[in-house]
Amino acid sequence: MVDSVRIDKWLWAARFFKTRSLATDAVDSGKVKLNDEKTKPSRSVKVHDRLWINQGTTEWNVVVKALAEKRGSATIAQHLYTETEESAAKRRLELENRKLFTEPSRTLKGRPTKRDRRLIEKATL
Repeated sequence: MVDSVRIDKWLWAARFFKTRSLATDAVDSGKVKLNDEKTKPSRSVKVHDRLWINQGTTEWNVVVKALAEKRGSATIAQHLYTETEESAAKRRLELENRKLFTEPSRTLKGRPTKRDRRLIEKATL
C-alpha cells in the first residue's frame, strides 16, 4: 500500500483533470492548493490532506480519503475523496444559477429572424 502519491498523479487518478499534464499545469498555475498553500506538482498527497481545486467554472474543496497512482473507473475515483459540505452547496447553487440563465442565441440555428433578433436584443439590455 502506498502512503503518498504525487499531487498531479492523484488529481488525474481522481478524475479532476483529463490528462496528467493538465493537472500539472493547474498545480503550477496555482489553481490547486494543498492544505491552503500553493504547491508544486511533485509534492506528495497523503490521506486526510485538504485540497482546493479550481477548474475555471467549478471550485472543489475536498479531503483525500484514499490514494491511487493509476486512473480507474469513475466509481473508483469517487471513493478517493470526500467533498466538504460548503463546497457541495456552493457547486449546487452555481449549477442552479447556470440553469436559470439561458442565452436566447444558443437555441438559434443559422441566421436569426426578426423575432429572434428582438429576443437577443431584449436579453442584452
